[in-house]
Amino acid sequence: MLRELTGSITEARIVPLSQHLSLLPMTDALFDAVTVAGAPGLDGFWKAPAGFDRVLATCSAAGPVAYIEADYFGGVGTQTAQVWDAGKVILGPLHLAEGESSPAAGTPISQALRRLGAVKGDHIDEFDAVGLGRHRNTDRWLSHTS
Repeated sequence: MLRELTGSITEARIVPLSQHLSLLPMTDALFDAVTVAGAPGLDGFWKAPAGFDRVLATCSAAGPVAYIEADYFGGVGTQTAQVWDAGKVILGPLHLAEGESSPAAGTPISQALRRLGAVKGDHIDEFDAVGLGRHRNTDRWLSHTS
């Protein structure tokens, strides 16, 4: 699905995760390549390109897709997530602010991953189960791309 989404965008790099999921890191180059001038931004997100919500809604015709963001330093930070399926938003946007306790349903990213089919299993949460904790910055993820 991500290969179809990114098409000929040379700035796109797909990173395989566990549980048959993949990550498309939002680099500055990808952000510039997919931003639609004059389109509205995605509410509550820091790095979501303007107009990208339409791309994700269209892509979700083939199955659920999520846009997630995490910004942490020293174990403190924020998370935001939104999920589309069949062209519609089915979750979010969910936001966990710095210092805020995780809801009983889990962090925004874990809730989104659950909607994509991730299973917690013996891990702390879905975030850990799919391997999102392996790298702490985008550059490290990019060294493991396809």
